[in-house]
Amino acid sequence: MDIEDLRTFVEVADAGGVSPAARRLGISKSMVSRRLIRLEESLGIQLLARTTRGAGLTEAGATFRDYAARVCAEIDVARETVLPTGDLRGRLRVAVPLTSGPIHFAPVLAEVARHHPQLQIHAEYSDRFVDLIADGFDCAIRVGALRDSNLTARRVGQMYGKLVASPDYIRMHGSPEKPDEISAHQALVGAEAWRFLDGDKIVTVQPQGRFSSDNGAALASAAAAGLGIAWLPDCVTHEYLATGMLVPIMTRYPLPAGGVYVVRPPSPHSARKVRVLCEFLIEAFERSPHL
Repeated sequence: MDIEDLRTFVEVADAGGVSPAARRLGISKSMVSRRLIRLEESLGIQLLARTTRGAGLTEAGATFRDYAARVCAEIDVARETVLPTGDLRGRLRVAVPLTSGPIHFAPVLAEVARHHPQLQIHAEYSDRFVDLIADGFDCAIRVGALRDSNLTARRVGQMYGKLVASPDYIRMHGSPEKPDEISAHQALVGAEAWRFLDGDKIVTVQPQGRFSSDNGAALASAAAAGLGIAWLPDCVTHEYLATGMLVPIMTRYPLPAGGVYVVRPPSPHSARKVRVLCEFLIEAFERSPHL
């Protein structure tokens, strides 16, 4: 039984079809099909029920998928254990936040690729909360409070933020001086709740406004247009602040620092490629004061 056949089967199972799996693997659909046929013939069972809409797992395939995924993961760990140094090989699929990822995390991924030319990096930028296991990711970069899950997380840095507004908005509407004055202002809503530090205490505010978005860049643009006040990380606003398009407000009540994490599916061992990504991110946060 060929390990690449097993990897291909896991990709098809997770992607839901031959075509998306071929795109993930960077090979032709015909090669994917040949590997699947070869695996099924070696097992003597049908793993996939092929339809016009894709490929669904048979009952045997659903059972075998979990074992195959564990085998592939263990092979990777074994290879890295006996070859702990040198160039990384294979593929790293990572989910990256769309708001801060293209500007701040993409250069780190490029640096990893430059240092490890045998490593294929597939990054998906989205602000949706991806399912790492179902979507076939090795890891994800996540910012802020982590949801309860069975994922393994490593903190690689922290992000700071500010409450900001445009000079035009402040001239027309003033600016809040303390948290309980925020309700009198138009808030550009991204998070359900805004948190501020009042000494050692955390004050929580439920913002209200007519403009909302799940994308920080969109909220920063709306704030620069004078639509309201925004609670945003420095990595999104630092260029606006540098040009004066936005200014910090209510500075007596700073925002709590938010953690930045690399999360991965649960496993006794962390893949070396994920550990290397963590190390590069830690170094990047040490170099970049606006993160």
